[in-house]
Amino acid sequence: MVQFHQHIISDLLNEPNGGLVVLSTGLGLPKLISALLSLHDPAQGSLLLLSASSSQRSEIILNHPEISEITSELPAHHRLSLYTSGRVFFITARILIVDLLTSRLPTTSVAGIVVLNAHSLSDTSTEAFIVRILRSSNRSLYVRAFSDSPQSMVSGFAKSERILKCLGLRKLHLWPRFQVYVSQDLERNPPEVIDVRVPMTPHMLGIQKSVIEVMDACLKEMRKTNKVDVEDLTVENGLFKSFDEIVRRQLDPIWHTLGKRTKQLVSDLKTLRKLLDYLSRYDAVTYLKYLDSLRASESFRSVWVFAESSFKIFELAKKRVYSFGRKRKLDNRNSDGNDSRATANNGVVLEETLEAPPKWKVLREILTEIQEERQKQAMVREDSLGGGKDHNGIILVACKDEHTCLQLQDFINNGQHKVMQEEWEKYLLGKVELQALPKCNKNKQKAPKGFGILNGIIPSNSGQRAEVTSISKQENDALLAAAHDIIKDAKRNSEVDGVSEGHDRGRKAQLKKKKSVINESDFEPETGIRSVDLPSKSKDKTNVSHKLYSHESGTESMNKEVLRKHSQNSENTNEFPSVYFHALESDQVILDILQPSFIIVYHPSLAFVREIEIYKAENPSRELKVYFLFYEDSTEVQKFEASVRRENGAFESLIRQKSLMLIPVAQEDNFQGSNSSFETQSIIAQNLITRKAGGRKEAGKEMQVIVDMREFMSSLPNVLDQKGIRIIPVTLEVGDYILSPLICVERKSVQDLFISFSSGRLYHQVEMMSRYYKIPVLLIEFSQDKSFSFQSASDIGDDVTPTSIISKLSLLVLHFPRLRIVWSRSLHATAEIFSTLKANQDEPDEVKAIRVGVPSEEGIIGNDIRAENYNTSAVEFLRRLPGVTDSNYRSIMDGCSSLAELALLPIEKLTELMGGHKAANTLRDFLDAKFPTLL
Repeated sequence: MVQFHQHIISDLLNEPNGGLVVLSTGLGLPKLISALLSLHDPAQGSLLLLSASSSQRSEIILNHPEISEITSELPAHHRLSLYTSGRVFFITARILIVDLLTSRLPTTSVAGIVVLNAHSLSDTSTEAFIVRILRSSNRSLYVRAFSDSPQSMVSGFAKSERILKCLGLRKLHLWPRFQVYVSQDLERNPPEVIDVRVPMTPHMLGIQKSVIEVMDACLKEMRKTNKVDVEDLTVENGLFKSFDEIVRRQLDPIWHTLGKRTKQLVSDLKTLRKLLDYLSRYDAVTYLKYLDSLRASESFRSVWVFAESSFKIFELAKKRVYSFGRKRKLDNRNSDGNDSRATANNGVVLEETLEAPPKWKVLREILTEIQEERQKQAMVREDSLGGGKDHNGIILVACKDEHTCLQLQDFINNGQHKVMQEEWEKYLLGKVELQALPKCNKNKQKAPKGFGILNGIIPSNSGQRAEVTSISKQENDALLAAAHDIIKDAKRNSEVDGVSEGHDRGRKAQLKKKKSVINESDFEPETGIRSVDLPSKSKDKTNVSHKLYSHESGTESMNKEVLRKHSQNSENTNEFPSVYFHALESDQVILDILQPSFIIVYHPSLAFVREIEIYKAENPSRELKVYFLFYEDSTEVQKFEASVRRENGAFESLIRQKSLMLIPVAQEDNFQGSNSSFETQSIIAQNLITRKAGGRKEAGKEMQVIVDMREFMSSLPNVLDQKGIRIIPVTLEVGDYILSPLICVERKSVQDLFISFSSGRLYHQVEMMSRYYKIPVLLIEFSQDKSFSFQSASDIGDDVTPTSIISKLSLLVLHFPRLRIVWSRSLHATAEIFSTLKANQDEPDEVKAIRVGVPSEEGIIGNDIRAENYNTSAVEFLRRLPGVTDSNYRSIMDGCSSLAELALLPIEKLTELMGGHKAANTLRDFLDAKFPTLL
């Protein structure tokens, strides 16, 4: 453990109520939590860890194997014994809040709570609900919250202050990278760093310039809307994922008023950011394949596709893979099968370029240099009889994703030409498969509709359409011809392999193999092909690669898989031994397990850089050399430098907020009782009225709401508790909230409403509520920071369509006349609506609410409300009879036991049950009407 971790722990221990710690990303937050957990004394009580991610949980458990997790599968008595054991547990907020509300957890047995990823909390989050309940009955409870995302802590207005308030904390501890203790520890024994700037190819520079120009054009178009903060609309901010969230957060309240063009610009900026990221991450063939998919899916609605610079993006990406020309270039060439050019029937030629990423060559040079350096160090250690620094010679290559790891491993073992050729063959075979798919449906329109994967046609002006169409069709035919050549070569190789393998087995087996190959259909450009089989060598190789880079979730299996060499079972293993590849997206512990001597950061990441610094600070005697590979003058460098500036700017903002922060000295007093502050305010207000018995508080009725267990994934139970409503968590078969014996509420967010309509689940839910409750309510709840509408008024058409959400709601109300639809603007508005609906209602019965809709094993029970007591088919038939309405069908059911008895009732009894002569005569005339016959 580094020394500044000790300073953080000492600061937290000096605060009995806890505090909020915000530190830079990558500064070893799981290690800090592990060191803090080792100081826990079981005699104080249990310690609960909330909101931990999977990677944080696995790393903490790796350091503390005795820590377990409390899940919903454990029975209630088992969870109670764990709560009182004094140990440390991972637990989800949903399980903990339910156990607190049902009194399954003794609050005095909990010593403290550790909240990770505190930047995701709010005043309506379940974690704040938990802290408020625990603090109300356990004054000695401490809360320690942690966050390693300073950028998220400054998003929104006074977010850090609001997080402190909802957790009942007063201390904010800031630990940036430039803090004195942190910089001293990390710079005392720094690793040897070599910054390698790799020049980009002219085609890559051209693509990058064109993408930036298109992104700038989209940003200018968005500025014209005058509805977004112009200061945030910069190309530098557009390089980060948070840019999408910033723009969407600004536009969400007015999203329904925006036009289609502005909405599409938001989506286009996300696509362009991916284009810049993938340019430096993937090879030329994979990049062209991604562009083809964009051209096929976004060519009609996207704005960026029709920009002036977008044409250069597609053309330069294509030139990186192949060039397309006339047959005259092939005059002096031999027409053997080894030539890299494919000729189509119409006199054009396709020449492979297959531009390899420049980082590949530099990576091989660095590995060669490391290999030579290791040999020299081995000789020095032999001469010095084992003296010198700790050095194991392991090389770690850190990449962004697993795809790059597998590809680099293949490149090191087999060379760049073979890797690029395999990617090229996969690209061509994919072209053939996609070209064959539309032929399965002959009714489809045969006119070209797109670019690239579809038909390769560029939409242009009428005067240029004929020429461009013919050229694109020739190019597409040339690609298909090259793909069929590859398929034929694969068949020929498999045939040769089959003959050679069967030579020793006899003439009969050889002829049988040859006959099975000959019977296969030959592939021609006009033939529809549904599937293409690669040669057996390629299949085996692909499977081996995936086996070599597989990770399991368990800690033991994870250690075995991480320590497994990617280059084992390869042909050129002896060239670069002890080389390991690590995907940064996996978020797995790798440095402490491998303890490498050389690290090659293929894709720079700020978090991984900090992890390297922490690793070197913890192992000062270990020799470590780090190579950083950057594309010179690329957005990769700009993004890395901008991430450092954004983090420093976030901490500077937090420091200013901390100096101006207004936190009450007795903030923890707000957690003494669930409604102590509200009670104090009400007493003061009533003391002003001297005629109300000297200001004595009136005895008000305590409201209670029965809530389904699944609803604790939302924040509404927390808001209801803040309003003073008692929450009773149970498992409900019908409804989400039971407000009274008559009112049942099914709560739907906007997204869940659309999904429930599509699946048909909402119809069943409303049917069950209408069956067992007199007032079924469908609550449609919107988000407070989004528009309070399904769609803008301009998007609502005059025609009624089955796919329209308004039409579906109308049909639902027509089918269930007693259904009430309530629209809520936010969570707090929902709490107000619930209070209003419960004003003149009795409190719900918990026992009855649990039994509603639950099948009974012992049969029908008197005065019960279980599902077996209702013949739903007979009830539906009764409600459709003439004269039977929603107001009298229940009295009819109480007055007769079956439809047969109803048919024999006299008119006087029907009049009494149905509440009028007119309804009774209508039903009697229908029942006594003669059935017409043909005789």
